[in-house]
Amino acid sequence: MRRTGHMSGHDFSRHIVCALVLDALVGDPRWFPHPAKLTGRLALRLERMLRPRIRDERLAGAATAAVVTGSAALVTLLVTRGARRWRPWAGDVASIAVLCTTLAARDLAGHALAVQAALEAGDLEAARALVGRMVGRDVATLDEAGVVRAAVESVAENTVDGVTGPLFYAYLGGSVTAAAYKAVSTLDSTFGHHNERYERFGWAAARADDLANLLPTRLTVAATFIAAALLGLRPLGVLAVCARDGRKHPSPNSGWAEAAMAGALGVQLGGPLSREGRIVVQPTLGDALEPLKPVHIRQAVRMMVVTTAVWNGLLAAGAALLREGRPAG
Repeated sequence: MRRTGHMSGHDFSRHIVCALVLDALVGDPRWFPHPAKLTGRLALRLERMLRPRIRDERLAGAATAAVVTGSAALVTLLVTRGARRWRPWAGDVASIAVLCTTLAARDLAGHALAVQAALEAGDLEAARALVGRMVGRDVATLDEAGVVRAAVESVAENTVDGVTGPLFYAYLGGSVTAAAYKAVSTLDSTFGHHNERYERFGWAAARADDLANLLPTRLTVAATFIAAALLGLRPLGVLAVCARDGRKHPSPNSGWAEAAMAGALGVQLGGPLSREGRIVVQPTLGDALEPLKPVHIRQAVRMMVVTTAVWNGLLAAGAALLREGRPAG
C-alpha cells in the first residue's frame, strides 16, 4: 500500500532547500495573498471580538494569540496533508510553498540595498523613507549614519525573524511548526507594542515571540561567526561583542543578533532613537572601529546571505545525524 502521508527527513531537507531557492528567486510577490497578512487580519478581528468579552486584557491577548497560532498550524497541517493524500507531488509543492512564505531573505536584502543605493545617490530623503519601511522608529531627522544604523540593525534582527528562526522550526517539525513560528512573529509585530493600547493585551504575543526566538537567536551566533570568517570580516569580534553586549538590550533576543552583526562589521549599533516622538535610550552594542557608512549595509546583507547558507548546512547536518542515530522502524 502506498504511504501518501509519510515523508522522510531527507525529502523534507530538500523541501527546505527548494523553499530557500524559491524565496531567493521570487521573494514575496505583491499580488500573492501572503499568509502573514491573513494572520494579521485574523488577529485584529479576534481582538475586536475578544476585548469586549474578556475583561482581563492579558487573558484576552493570550486567547487571541493561542487561537491565531493554533489556526496557522492547523490550516497548514490540513492543506499539506490533504494535498499529499491527493497526489504526493502536490504535497511536496504545498510544503515548499508554505515554507517559502515563512522566509524573508530576498525582501530583506532588497529593502536594505535600496536604502544603500539612495544614500550612495546622495538622496538622504529617499533613504529615510525607504528605511522607514524597515524599522519602527522616527526617521525624519536621521542623518546618513543614523539611516545606515537603522538598516543594519533591521538586517541583523530580521536575519533571525525572517530566516534562521523559520529554518530552525522547519527542521524541528516541518512546515507546520514553521507556520506556527511565523504566526507568533506576526502577532508580535501586530500587538507587541509598548503603548497604552497593547501594553497588556500584547503581553502574551511579545512573550511568545521572545520564547520562540530564545534558542534560534543564540545558536545563530555560531553561524554568524562562521559567516564572518568566510567573508574575511571579524569572527572573533562576533564572539567578543556578543559576550559583552548581547545581554544589554531590553529585548532578550535582539541584542544578540545586533551584537553579532556589530562585532562582525566592526561598527557600533544601538544607542538612543526616537519612537513616536519620544526619545528611547538603548544601550550601545559593539565598538566603533569604523564609522557607519552605506557600504556597511551591503556587508550586512552579505552576512545575512552567508549566515543563512551556513545555518541551513548546520541544521541539515544535525538532522541527518539524528536520523542516523534513530532506531529503524
